[in-house]
Amino acid sequence: MDKSKRFKNIFIAAAVLLLIALIFAGIYWQSTPRMLYPQEIREYQGENLSSISDFEENSIKGPQHINESTYSLTITGLVNKTLEFSYNDVINGFQKYQKVITLHCIEGWSVKILWEGFLLKDLLNEAGITPEAVNVIFYAYDGYSTSLPLNYILEKNILIAYKMNGLTLPPERGFPFELVAESKYGYKWIKWITAIELSDNTNYTGYWESRGFSNDANVP
Repeated sequence: MDKSKRFKNIFIAAAVLLLIALIFAGIYWQSTPRMLYPQEIREYQGENLSSISDFEENSIKGPQHINESTYSLTITGLVNKTLEFSYNDVINGFQKYQKVITLHCIEGWSVKILWEGFLLKDLLNEAGITPEAVNVIFYAYDGYSTSLPLNYILEKNILIAYKMNGLTLPPERGFPFELVAESKYGYKWIKWITAIELSDNTNYTGYWESRGFSNDANVP
């Protein structure tokens, strides 16, 4: 066999081996689990945290995708002045806080997450709360709604979150904002918030509450 033919055979054999290696590498890559959120914080001040991927999808219309550049959050109702905020207005305009809080779903699962956001009462105080206001109604991009007593929000220092486990909320978790309704079941943790209304209506019932769920939603 001449030298050129020998080199040609070696080249073909090498190419075949490389192709086989790439095929097996592809199979391994597809079969090996990957973290959906590799940069998320999973431990905070000695507490082990759940993963963002541990949430179960149960929203009424599936994950919503909101355009940050056109998004607005309105504060209406029994306030001294109606306000409208852009995403950056909220992110840059209020003191930030972090807290580890567990969300308990009425379906039986729970997740412990490091939430980062701002105090809802700081936002409401910016609009000015009138004496008649006793209830806060929240509206979401997908048509969902729920409500909570004003005194609960003020006394519990309830957060509206824009980050979880150190990452900006992904669309499936409520970007741009999710209510962190501490000590309440998950159906009060409204996602994709677009409007907040202060009201004197203590009988308001949201999406699931009007379908028989408790309006208190207290976790035992």
